[in-house]
Amino acid sequence: MLKSKQKSKKKSQTNQEAQAPSVSKKELAAQQKKVDRERKAMIRAFQTYGGLGAAIGLVLFFVADYKLAIAGGGGVAVLLLSYKYPRLAMWGFMIYMPFSGTITYWVGGGNAIFQLAKDGFYVPGAIALYREIKAKKLPFLIPPQLGPALNILLSVSLMTLVFVNGAQEFAPRPDGKPFAMGLLGLKVFLGYLPLIGCSYYLIRNKKEFLWLTRTHVVLALICCGLGVVQYWLLLTGRCPGTRGYSGEALFKATLDAKCLVGGSLVFSPEQSMIRLPGTFVAPWQWAWFLIANLFFTFASAFNDPSLVWQLLSFLGMALVFVNSVISGQRIALALVPVLTVILLVITGQITNLKRFVPIAVGLSILGFGAMALFPDVITERIDSFVGRWNASPPTDFIAHQAEFTSKGQDGFFGNGLGRATNSARMFGDTKLIETYYPKLLYEIGPVGVMGFLIFVTTLTYLAFKTYRSVKDKNLRGYGASYWVFILFISYNTYYYPLDVDPVAVYYWVFAGLLFKLPDLDREVAQEKLEAEELGLLDNKRSSKKKPKKK
Repeated sequence: MLKSKQKSKKKSQTNQEAQAPSVSKKELAAQQKKVDRERKAMIRAFQTYGGLGAAIGLVLFFVADYKLAIAGGGGVAVLLLSYKYPRLAMWGFMIYMPFSGTITYWVGGGNAIFQLAKDGFYVPGAIALYREIKAKKLPFLIPPQLGPALNILLSVSLMTLVFVNGAQEFAPRPDGKPFAMGLLGLKVFLGYLPLIGCSYYLIRNKKEFLWLTRTHVVLALICCGLGVVQYWLLLTGRCPGTRGYSGEALFKATLDAKCLVGGSLVFSPEQSMIRLPGTFVAPWQWAWFLIANLFFTFASAFNDPSLVWQLLSFLGMALVFVNSVISGQRIALALVPVLTVILLVITGQITNLKRFVPIAVGLSILGFGAMALFPDVITERIDSFVGRWNASPPTDFIAHQAEFTSKGQDGFFGNGLGRATNSARMFGDTKLIETYYPKLLYEIGPVGVMGFLIFVTTLTYLAFKTYRSVKDKNLRGYGASYWVFILFISYNTYYYPLDVDPVAVYYWVFAGLLFKLPDLDREVAQEKLEAEELGLLDNKRSSKKKPKKK
Protein backbone atom coordinates (compact mmCIF):
# COMPACT_ATOMS: atom_id res chain seq x y z
CA MET A 1 0.00 0.00 0.00
CA LEU A 2 2.75 2.46 0.94
CA LYS A 3 4.71 1.70 -2.25
CA SER A 4 1.64 2.20 -4.43
CA LYS A 5 0.91 5.55 -2.70
CA GLN A 6 4.50 6.70 -3.20
CA LYS A 7 4.32 5.70 -6.87
CA SER A 8 1.07 7.62 -7.35
CA LYS A 9 2.59 10.70 -5.66
CA LYS A 10 5.65 10.50 -7.91
CA LYS A 11 3.41 10.18 -10.96
CA SER A 12 1.34 13.21 -9.98
CA GLN A 13 4.53 15.22 -9.35
CA THR A 14 5.92 14.28 -12.77
CA ASN A 15 2.60 15.20 -14.37
CA GLN A 16 2.60 18.57 -12.59
CA GLU A 17 6.16 19.19 -13.80
CA ALA A 18 5.09 18.26 -17.32
CA GLN A 19 2.09 20.60 -17.16
CA ALA A 20 4.06 23.48 -15.58
CA PRO A 21 5.00 26.21 -18.04
CA SER A 22 8.63 26.05 -19.11
CA VAL A 23 10.75 28.97 -17.98
CA SER A 24 13.83 29.88 -19.94
CA LYS A 25 17.21 30.43 -18.33
CA LYS A 26 17.03 34.13 -19.23
CA GLU A 27 13.67 34.53 -17.43
CA LEU A 28 14.96 32.69 -14.36
CA ALA A 29 18.05 34.91 -14.33
CA ALA A 30 15.86 38.03 -14.66
CA GLN A 31 13.64 36.91 -11.76
CA GLN A 32 16.67 36.22 -9.59
CA LYS A 33 18.14 39.64 -10.42
CA LYS A 34 14.86 41.29 -9.46
CA VAL A 35 14.84 39.48 -6.10
CA ASP A 36 18.47 40.48 -5.49
CA ARG A 37 17.71 44.13 -6.34
CA GLU A 38 14.76 44.22 -3.93
CA ARG A 39 16.85 42.62 -1.18
CA LYS A 40 19.69 45.10 -1.67
CA ALA A 41 17.23 48.03 -1.76
CA MET A 42 15.69 46.86 1.54
CA ILE A 43 19.11 46.50 3.17
CA ARG A 44 20.07 50.00 2.00
CA ALA A 45 16.77 51.43 3.31
CA PHE A 46 17.29 49.82 6.71
CA GLN A 47 20.88 51.11 6.83
CA THR A 48 19.90 54.63 5.76
CA TYR A 49 16.83 55.09 7.95
CA GLY A 50 18.38 53.15 10.83
CA GLY A 51 21.47 55.33 10.66
CA LEU A 52 19.33 58.48 10.61
CA GLY A 53 17.37 57.24 13.62
CA ALA A 54 20.58 56.36 15.45
CA ALA A 55 21.99 59.85 14.79
CA ILE A 56 18.82 61.51 16.11
CA GLY A 57 18.81 59.17 19.11
CA LEU A 58 22.43 60.00 19.88
CA VAL A 59 21.69 63.73 19.89
CA LEU A 60 18.62 63.25 22.11
CA PHE A 61 20.64 61.06 24.48
CA PHE A 62 23.03 63.93 25.24
CA VAL A 63 20.35 66.65 25.13
CA ALA A 64 17.63 64.82 27.12
CA ASP A 65 17.74 61.20 28.36
CA TYR A 66 17.96 57.64 27.04
CA LYS A 67 14.16 57.14 27.01
CA LEU A 68 13.60 60.09 24.70
CA ALA A 69 16.60 58.96 22.63
CA ILE A 70 15.06 55.51 22.08
CA ALA A 71 11.61 56.98 21.38
CA GLY A 72 12.84 59.74 19.04
CA GLY A 73 15.50 57.83 17.12
CA GLY A 74 13.52 54.61 16.90
CA GLY A 75 10.34 56.51 16.04
CA VAL A 76 11.88 58.29 13.05
CA ALA A 77 13.33 55.03 11.69
CA VAL A 78 10.01 53.16 12.14
CA LEU A 79 7.96 55.95 10.51
CA LEU A 80 10.17 56.11 7.41
CA LEU A 81 10.48 52.34 7.02
CA SER A 82 6.74 51.82 7.60
CA TYR A 83 5.89 54.22 4.79
CA LYS A 84 8.37 52.60 2.42
CA TYR A 85 7.31 49.02 3.27
CA PRO A 86 3.62 49.21 4.28
CA ARG A 87 3.01 45.45 4.33
CA LEU A 88 5.96 44.91 6.64
CA ALA A 89 4.61 47.78 8.77
CA MET A 90 1.22 46.07 9.15
CA TRP A 91 2.90 42.86 10.30
CA GLY A 92 5.04 44.84 12.74
CA PHE A 93 1.96 46.67 14.04
CA MET A 94 0.05 43.46 14.81
CA ILE A 95 3.05 41.74 16.40
CA TYR A 96 4.10 44.77 18.49
CA MET A 97 0.61 45.61 19.79
CA PRO A 98 0.24 42.83 22.45
CA PHE A 99 3.62 43.82 23.94
CA SER A 100 3.16 47.59 23.76
CA GLY A 101 2.13 47.86 27.43
CA THR A 102 5.22 45.97 28.57
CA ILE A 103 7.54 48.09 26.42
CA THR A 104 5.81 51.30 27.53
CA TYR A 105 6.46 50.70 31.23
CA TRP A 106 9.60 48.56 31.25
CA VAL A 107 11.57 50.44 28.58
CA GLY A 108 9.80 53.78 28.27
CA GLY A 109 8.99 54.30 31.95
CA GLY A 110 5.37 55.20 31.09
CA ASN A 111 6.36 57.86 28.54
CA ALA A 112 3.34 58.83 26.39
CA ILE A 113 5.46 58.55 23.22
CA PHE A 114 5.88 54.82 23.82
CA GLN A 115 2.11 54.46 24.19
CA LEU A 116 1.74 55.81 20.64
CA ALA A 117 4.61 53.72 19.24
CA LYS A 118 2.30 51.14 17.62
CA ASP A 119 0.71 53.92 15.56
CA GLY A 120 4.19 54.60 14.17
CA PHE A 121 3.75 51.32 12.31
CA TYR A 122 0.04 51.72 11.57
CA VAL A 123 -0.42 55.31 10.33
CA PRO A 124 2.37 55.55 7.68
CA GLY A 125 1.77 51.92 6.66
CA ALA A 126 -1.97 52.52 6.18
CA ILE A 127 -1.35 55.72 4.18
CA ALA A 128 1.18 54.02 1.89
CA LEU A 129 -1.08 50.99 1.41
CA TYR A 130 -4.04 53.27 0.63
CA ARG A 131 -2.00 55.07 -2.04
CA GLU A 132 -0.91 51.75 -3.51
CA ILE A 133 -4.50 50.46 -3.70
CA LYS A 134 -5.82 53.69 -5.20
CA ALA A 135 -3.05 53.67 -7.83
CA LYS A 136 -4.33 50.24 -8.91
CA LYS A 137 -7.89 51.68 -9.01
CA LEU A 138 -9.18 49.19 -6.44
CA PRO A 139 -11.72 50.01 -3.68
CA PHE A 140 -10.10 50.55 -0.29
CA LEU A 141 -13.42 50.30 1.57
CA ILE A 142 -14.21 46.59 1.83
CA PRO A 143 -16.93 45.64 1.12
CA PRO A 144 -18.19 48.63 -0.93
CA GLN A 145 -21.76 47.98 0.34
CA LEU A 146 -20.57 49.30 3.69
CA GLY A 147 -20.25 52.79 2.16
CA PRO A 148 -23.74 54.25 2.86
CA ALA A 149 -23.71 53.19 6.55
CA LEU A 150 -20.16 54.54 6.97
CA ASN A 151 -21.12 57.84 5.35
CA ILE A 152 -24.00 58.24 7.82
CA LEU A 153 -21.74 57.53 10.80
CA LEU A 154 -18.97 59.84 9.58
CA SER A 155 -21.46 62.64 8.85
CA VAL A 156 -22.95 62.46 12.34
CA SER A 157 -19.51 62.29 13.97
CA LEU A 158 -18.21 65.29 12.00
CA MET A 159 -21.35 67.29 12.86
CA THR A 160 -20.69 66.59 16.55
CA LEU A 161 -17.05 67.63 16.11
CA VAL A 162 -17.95 70.89 14.35
CA PHE A 163 -21.17 71.97 16.07
CA VAL A 164 -20.49 70.69 19.60
CA ASN A 165 -16.71 70.57 20.07
CA GLY A 166 -16.28 73.59 17.79
CA ALA A 167 -18.88 75.62 19.70
CA GLN A 168 -17.21 74.70 23.01
CA GLU A 169 -13.83 75.80 21.60
CA PHE A 170 -15.12 79.31 20.88
CA ALA A 171 -17.15 79.65 24.09
CA PRO A 172 -16.19 82.55 26.39
CA ARG A 173 -14.65 80.14 28.91
CA PRO A 174 -13.77 76.87 27.16
CA ASP A 175 -13.12 73.82 29.33
CA GLY A 176 -9.64 72.79 28.21
CA LYS A 177 -9.16 72.31 24.46
CA PRO A 178 -12.49 70.91 23.22
CA PHE A 179 -11.62 70.71 19.52
CA ALA A 180 -8.34 68.86 20.13
CA MET A 181 -10.26 66.58 22.49
CA GLY A 182 -12.81 65.97 19.73
CA LEU A 183 -10.12 65.08 17.19
CA LEU A 184 -8.54 62.58 19.59
CA GLY A 185 -11.99 61.22 20.46
CA LEU A 186 -12.73 60.70 16.75
CA LYS A 187 -9.40 58.93 16.32
CA VAL A 188 -10.21 56.58 19.21
CA PHE A 189 -13.75 56.05 17.91
CA LEU A 190 -13.03 55.29 14.24
CA GLY A 191 -9.26 55.60 13.84
CA TYR A 192 -8.64 51.88 13.28
CA LEU A 193 -11.53 51.34 10.85
CA PRO A 194 -9.12 51.48 7.83
CA LEU A 195 -7.65 48.22 9.14
CA ILE A 196 -10.51 46.43 7.35
CA GLY A 197 -9.02 47.44 4.00
CA CYS A 198 -5.43 47.06 5.22
CA SER A 199 -5.87 43.46 6.39
CA TYR A 200 -7.91 42.59 3.27
CA TYR A 201 -5.11 43.68 0.93
CA LEU A 202 -2.33 42.51 3.24
CA ILE A 203 -3.39 38.88 2.66
CA ARG A 204 -2.84 37.91 -0.98
CA ASN A 205 -3.27 34.11 -0.83
CA LYS A 206 -4.11 31.23 1.48
CA LYS A 207 -0.47 30.81 2.53
CA GLU A 208 -0.35 34.38 3.88
CA PHE A 209 -3.75 33.90 5.56
CA LEU A 210 -2.45 30.87 7.45
CA TRP A 211 0.74 32.78 8.26
CA LEU A 212 -1.35 35.49 9.94
CA THR A 213 -3.62 33.11 11.85
CA ARG A 214 -0.64 31.07 13.05
CA THR A 215 1.20 34.26 14.04
CA HIS A 216 -1.74 35.11 16.32
CA VAL A 217 -1.62 31.62 17.82
CA VAL A 218 2.09 32.13 18.59
CA LEU A 219 1.34 35.55 20.12
CA ALA A 220 -1.37 33.99 22.28
CA LEU A 221 1.04 31.26 23.43
CA ILE A 222 3.80 33.76 24.29
CA CYS A 223 1.55 36.30 26.04
CA CYS A 224 -0.44 33.68 27.98
CA GLY A 225 2.79 31.88 28.92
CA LEU A 226 4.17 35.15 30.31
CA GLY A 227 0.87 35.63 32.17
CA VAL A 228 1.31 32.26 33.89
CA VAL A 229 4.92 33.12 34.83
CA GLN A 230 3.78 36.52 36.15
CA TYR A 231 1.24 34.79 38.42
CA TRP A 232 3.86 32.27 39.61
CA LEU A 233 6.34 35.04 40.50
CA LEU A 234 3.66 36.84 42.51
CA LEU A 235 2.41 33.65 44.16
CA THR A 236 5.92 32.61 45.28
CA GLY A 237 6.73 36.10 46.56
CA ARG A 238 9.50 36.84 44.07
CA CYS A 239 7.34 39.81 43.12
CA PRO A 240 5.69 41.25 46.25
CA GLY A 241 2.70 42.75 44.45
CA THR A 242 0.51 44.78 46.81
CA ARG A 243 1.25 42.61 49.86
CA GLY A 244 1.81 44.73 52.93
CA TYR A 245 -0.19 47.69 51.58
CA SER A 246 -2.90 49.13 53.81
CA GLY A 247 -6.40 50.47 53.38
CA GLU A 248 -7.67 51.19 49.88
CA ALA A 249 -4.21 50.54 48.41
CA LEU A 250 -4.83 46.81 48.86
CA PHE A 251 -7.59 46.99 46.24
CA LYS A 252 -6.15 49.43 43.69
CA ALA A 253 -3.93 48.53 40.73
CA THR A 254 -0.60 50.32 40.86
CA LEU A 255 2.51 50.52 38.69
CA ASP A 256 4.70 50.21 41.77
CA ALA A 257 3.65 46.55 41.99
CA LYS A 258 4.33 45.64 38.34
CA CYS A 259 5.91 42.24 37.82
CA LEU A 260 7.90 40.80 34.87
CA VAL A 261 5.62 42.18 32.12
CA GLY A 262 2.75 44.64 31.71
CA GLY A 263 1.76 47.60 33.83
CA SER A 264 -0.30 48.16 36.98
CA LEU A 265 -1.62 45.24 39.00
CA VAL A 266 -3.19 44.21 42.29
CA PHE A 267 -1.98 41.12 44.16
CA SER A 268 -3.30 41.05 47.75
CA PRO A 269 -3.91 37.35 48.41
CA GLU A 270 -4.69 38.00 52.08
CA GLN A 271 -7.71 40.01 50.84
CA SER A 272 -8.48 37.58 47.98
CA MET A 273 -7.83 40.49 45.60
CA ILE A 274 -5.96 39.70 42.38
CA ARG A 275 -6.06 41.68 39.12
CA LEU A 276 -3.20 40.90 36.73
CA PRO A 277 -2.40 42.89 33.54
CA GLY A 278 -0.51 40.18 31.61
CA THR A 279 1.52 41.95 28.93
CA PHE A 280 -0.84 44.96 28.79
CA VAL A 281 -1.05 48.29 30.59
CA ALA A 282 -4.13 47.56 32.67
CA PRO A 283 -5.81 44.38 34.00
CA TRP A 284 -9.09 44.80 32.12
CA GLN A 285 -7.22 45.04 28.79
CA TRP A 286 -5.68 41.65 29.59
CA ALA A 287 -9.17 40.25 30.20
CA TRP A 288 -10.34 41.33 26.75
CA PHE A 289 -7.15 40.00 25.15
CA LEU A 290 -8.01 36.59 26.61
CA ILE A 291 -11.63 36.82 25.42
CA ALA A 292 -10.58 37.86 21.90
CA ASN A 293 -7.91 35.17 21.61
CA LEU A 294 -10.42 32.50 22.54
CA PHE A 295 -12.04 33.13 19.12
CA PHE A 296 -8.74 33.07 17.23
CA THR A 297 -7.24 29.98 18.88
CA PHE A 298 -10.61 28.19 18.58
CA ALA A 299 -10.75 28.91 14.84
CA SER A 300 -7.24 27.54 14.27
CA ALA A 301 -7.73 24.52 16.58
CA PHE A 302 -10.65 23.28 14.50
CA ASN A 303 -9.76 24.52 11.01
CA ASP A 304 -5.98 24.71 10.49
CA PRO A 305 -4.98 22.09 7.88
CA SER A 306 -1.83 21.17 9.85
CA LEU A 307 -2.16 18.78 12.82
CA VAL A 308 0.82 20.43 14.52
CA TRP A 309 -0.84 23.84 14.39
CA GLN A 310 -4.13 22.36 15.55
CA LEU A 311 -2.36 21.03 18.64
CA LEU A 312 -0.57 24.36 19.23
CA SER A 313 -3.90 26.18 18.88
CA PHE A 314 -5.47 23.83 21.38
CA LEU A 315 -2.59 24.60 23.75
CA GLY A 316 -3.32 28.29 23.18
CA MET A 317 -6.98 27.71 24.10
CA ALA A 318 -5.90 25.87 27.24
CA LEU A 319 -3.62 28.76 28.28
CA VAL A 320 -6.46 31.22 27.66
CA PHE A 321 -8.62 29.15 30.06
CA VAL A 322 -5.83 29.02 32.66
CA ASN A 323 -5.22 32.78 32.53
CA SER A 324 -8.92 33.57 32.73
CA VAL A 325 -8.85 31.83 36.14
CA ILE A 326 -5.52 32.97 37.62
CA SER A 327 -5.68 36.59 36.38
CA GLY A 328 -8.60 37.45 38.67
CA GLN A 329 -10.56 38.93 35.76
CA ARG A 330 -14.21 38.07 36.43
CA ILE A 331 -15.35 39.05 32.94
CA ALA A 332 -12.88 36.60 31.38
CA LEU A 333 -13.77 33.87 33.87
CA ALA A 334 -17.46 34.25 32.98
CA LEU A 335 -17.24 34.73 29.21
CA VAL A 336 -14.49 32.33 28.10
CA PRO A 337 -16.40 29.10 28.95
CA VAL A 338 -19.75 30.52 27.76
CA LEU A 339 -18.35 31.76 24.45
CA THR A 340 -16.61 28.42 23.90
CA VAL A 341 -19.98 26.63 24.06
CA ILE A 342 -21.56 29.26 21.78
CA LEU A 343 -18.74 28.83 19.25
CA LEU A 344 -19.09 25.04 19.31
CA VAL A 345 -22.81 25.31 18.57
CA ILE A 346 -22.81 28.14 16.00
CA THR A 347 -19.81 26.88 14.03
CA GLY A 348 -21.24 23.34 13.99
CA GLN A 349 -18.08 21.85 15.51
CA ILE A 350 -20.11 20.10 18.20
CA THR A 351 -21.27 17.63 15.50
CA ASN A 352 -17.70 17.11 14.23
CA LEU A 353 -16.94 14.28 16.64
CA LYS A 354 -13.43 13.55 15.31
CA ARG A 355 -12.24 16.99 16.36
CA PHE A 356 -14.74 17.87 19.09
CA VAL A 357 -14.28 14.78 21.29
CA PRO A 358 -10.44 15.08 21.71
CA ILE A 359 -10.69 18.81 22.47
CA ALA A 360 -13.63 18.32 24.84
CA VAL A 361 -11.73 15.55 26.64
CA GLY A 362 -8.60 17.73 26.80
CA LEU A 363 -10.50 20.72 28.23
CA SER A 364 -12.23 18.46 30.75
CA ILE A 365 -8.90 17.02 31.89
CA LEU A 366 -7.52 20.56 32.13
CA GLY A 367 -10.53 21.74 34.15
CA PHE A 368 -10.60 18.80 36.57
CA GLY A 369 -6.81 18.84 36.86
CA ALA A 370 -6.86 22.54 37.78
CA MET A 371 -9.59 21.90 40.37
CA ALA A 372 -7.54 19.08 41.88
CA LEU A 373 -4.24 21.00 41.94
CA PHE A 374 -5.58 24.45 42.88
CA PRO A 375 -8.92 23.94 44.66
CA ASP A 376 -8.53 27.08 46.78
CA VAL A 377 -7.81 29.28 43.75
CA ILE A 378 -10.80 27.95 41.79
CA THR A 379 -13.13 28.27 44.77
CA GLU A 380 -11.94 31.81 45.52
CA ARG A 381 -12.46 32.92 41.91
CA ILE A 382 -15.96 31.47 41.73
CA ASP A 383 -16.92 32.97 45.10
CA SER A 384 -15.52 36.34 44.01
CA PHE A 385 -17.50 36.21 40.78
CA VAL A 386 -20.77 35.21 42.51
CA GLY A 387 -20.27 37.77 45.27
CA ARG A 388 -19.60 40.58 42.79
CA TRP A 389 -22.59 39.56 40.68
CA ASN A 390 -24.89 39.59 43.73
CA ALA A 391 -23.50 42.91 44.96
CA SER A 392 -23.69 44.66 41.57
CA PRO A 393 -25.33 42.67 38.75
CA PRO A 394 -24.05 43.71 35.29
CA THR A 395 -27.60 44.40 34.14
CA ASP A 396 -28.13 46.89 36.98
CA PHE A 397 -24.70 48.43 36.32
CA ILE A 398 -25.49 48.98 32.61
CA ALA A 399 -28.97 50.34 33.43
CA HIS A 400 -27.51 52.77 35.98
CA GLN A 401 -24.91 53.99 33.47
CA ALA A 402 -27.59 54.44 30.78
CA GLU A 403 -29.80 56.39 33.19
CA PHE A 404 -26.90 58.60 34.27
CA THR A 405 -25.98 59.29 30.63
CA SER A 406 -29.51 60.06 29.48
CA LYS A 407 -29.93 62.60 32.28
CA GLY A 408 -26.69 64.29 31.25
CA GLN A 409 -27.76 64.71 27.62
CA ASP A 410 -27.24 68.08 25.96
CA GLY A 411 -28.89 68.11 22.50
CA PHE A 412 -29.17 65.57 19.70
CA PHE A 413 -25.41 65.48 19.01
CA GLY A 414 -24.23 64.82 22.55
CA ASN A 415 -21.69 66.59 24.75
CA GLY A 416 -18.80 66.34 22.27
CA LEU A 417 -16.38 63.73 21.00
CA GLY A 418 -13.77 62.72 23.57
CA ARG A 419 -15.80 63.94 26.56
CA ALA A 420 -15.96 60.39 27.96
CA THR A 421 -12.71 59.07 26.46
CA ASN A 422 -9.97 58.45 29.03
CA SER A 423 -7.08 59.06 26.65
CA ALA A 424 -8.48 62.54 25.82
CA ARG A 425 -8.27 63.79 29.41
CA MET A 426 -5.02 65.60 28.59
CA PHE A 427 -7.17 68.21 26.79
CA GLY A 428 -9.75 68.71 29.54
CA ASP A 429 -12.07 67.06 32.06
CA THR A 430 -13.67 63.78 30.98
CA LYS A 431 -16.48 61.69 32.44
CA LEU A 432 -15.82 58.09 33.50
CA ILE A 433 -18.56 56.04 31.80
CA GLU A 434 -17.70 52.36 31.91
CA THR A 435 -20.26 50.97 29.43
CA TYR A 436 -19.88 51.47 25.70
CA TYR A 437 -23.28 52.52 24.37
CA PRO A 438 -24.02 54.92 27.27
CA LYS A 439 -20.56 56.37 26.61
CA LEU A 440 -21.45 56.90 22.94
CA LEU A 441 -24.79 58.41 23.95
CA TYR A 442 -22.99 60.92 26.17
CA GLU A 443 -20.44 61.87 23.48
CA ILE A 444 -22.36 61.85 20.17
CA GLY A 445 -25.99 61.80 21.34
CA PRO A 446 -28.93 59.65 20.19
CA VAL A 447 -28.38 60.50 16.52
CA GLY A 448 -24.79 59.33 16.71
CA VAL A 449 -25.72 56.11 18.54
CA MET A 450 -28.30 55.38 15.86
CA GLY A 451 -25.67 55.97 13.17
CA PHE A 452 -23.24 53.61 14.91
CA LEU A 453 -25.90 50.92 15.28
CA ILE A 454 -26.73 51.19 11.57
CA PHE A 455 -23.04 50.81 10.74
CA VAL A 456 -22.26 47.80 12.97
CA THR A 457 -25.51 46.10 11.96
CA THR A 458 -24.61 46.51 8.29
CA LEU A 459 -21.08 45.24 8.97
CA THR A 460 -22.37 42.22 10.89
CA TYR A 461 -24.95 41.38 8.21
CA LEU A 462 -22.42 41.63 5.37
CA ALA A 463 -19.94 39.53 7.37
CA PHE A 464 -22.61 36.85 7.86
CA LYS A 465 -23.47 36.78 4.14
CA THR A 466 -19.77 36.62 3.25
CA TYR A 467 -18.83 33.68 5.47
CA ARG A 468 -21.96 31.75 4.46
CA SER A 469 -20.94 32.07 0.80
CA VAL A 470 -17.63 30.24 1.42
CA LYS A 471 -17.63 26.63 0.17
CA ASP A 472 -14.35 25.28 1.60
CA LYS A 473 -15.10 23.69 4.98
CA ASN A 474 -11.98 24.92 6.79
CA LEU A 475 -12.22 28.50 5.51
CA ARG A 476 -15.92 28.51 6.37
CA GLY A 477 -15.01 27.43 9.92
CA TYR A 478 -12.61 30.37 10.24
CA GLY A 479 -15.31 32.70 8.94
CA ALA A 480 -17.91 31.41 11.41
CA SER A 481 -15.57 32.03 14.38
CA TYR A 482 -14.67 35.52 13.19
CA TRP A 483 -18.32 36.36 12.55
CA VAL A 484 -19.31 35.38 16.11
CA PHE A 485 -16.49 37.63 17.36
CA ILE A 486 -17.74 40.56 15.25
CA LEU A 487 -21.35 39.95 16.36
CA PHE A 488 -20.38 39.81 20.03
CA ILE A 489 -18.22 42.95 20.00
CA SER A 490 -20.64 44.96 17.83
CA TYR A 491 -23.44 44.84 20.40
CA ASN A 492 -21.44 44.39 23.61
CA THR A 493 -21.93 47.35 25.94
CA TYR A 494 -20.19 46.04 29.07
CA TYR A 495 -17.12 48.25 29.47
CA TYR A 496 -15.63 49.76 26.30
CA PRO A 497 -13.27 47.27 24.58
CA LEU A 498 -13.78 48.94 21.18
CA ASP A 499 -12.04 52.05 22.52
CA VAL A 500 -8.82 50.41 23.70
CA ASP A 501 -6.26 47.79 22.64
CA PRO A 502 -6.47 44.98 21.81
CA VAL A 503 -10.13 44.72 20.69
CA ALA A 504 -10.00 48.18 19.07
CA VAL A 505 -7.49 46.62 16.63
CA TYR A 506 -8.67 43.00 16.39
CA TYR A 507 -12.29 43.93 15.58
CA TRP A 508 -11.34 45.67 12.32
CA VAL A 509 -8.45 43.35 11.37
CA PHE A 510 -10.51 40.18 11.57
CA ALA A 511 -13.44 41.82 9.79
CA GLY A 512 -11.06 42.44 6.87
CA LEU A 513 -9.84 38.83 7.04
CA LEU A 514 -13.40 37.54 6.96
CA PHE A 515 -14.19 39.59 3.84
CA LYS A 516 -11.07 38.10 2.21
CA LEU A 517 -12.31 34.51 2.60
CA PRO A 518 -14.31 34.35 -0.69
CA ASP A 519 -11.11 35.19 -2.65
CA LEU A 520 -9.22 32.46 -0.80
CA ASP A 521 -12.14 30.09 -1.39
CA ARG A 522 -11.85 30.64 -5.15
CA GLU A 523 -8.11 29.96 -4.89
CA VAL A 524 -8.75 26.64 -3.12
CA ALA A 525 -11.44 25.68 -5.65
CA GLN A 526 -9.03 26.42 -8.52
CA GLU A 527 -6.34 24.25 -6.91
CA LYS A 528 -8.81 21.38 -6.52
CA LEU A 529 -9.92 21.74 -10.15
CA GLU A 530 -6.32 21.65 -11.38
CA ALA A 531 -5.63 18.58 -9.20
CA GLU A 532 -8.67 16.81 -10.65
CA GLU A 533 -7.60 17.64 -14.21
CA LEU A 534 -4.12 16.28 -13.51
CA GLY A 535 -5.65 13.14 -12.04
CA LEU A 536 -7.81 12.59 -15.13
CA LEU A 537 -4.81 13.14 -17.37
CA ASP A 538 -2.81 10.66 -15.29
CA ASN A 539 -5.59 8.06 -15.62
CA LYS A 540 -5.77 8.53 -19.40
CA ARG A 541 -2.01 8.07 -19.76
CA SER A 542 -2.01 4.95 -17.59
CA SER A 543 -4.93 3.46 -19.55
CA LYS A 544 -3.07 4.01 -22.85
CA LYS A 545 -0.03 2.15 -21.50
CA LYS A 546 -2.11 -0.95 -20.65
CA PRO A 547 -1.65 -3.78 -23.21
CA LYS A 548 -4.70 -4.64 -25.23
CA LYS A 549 -6.42 -7.94 -24.45
CA LYS A 550 -6.17 -10.55 -27.18
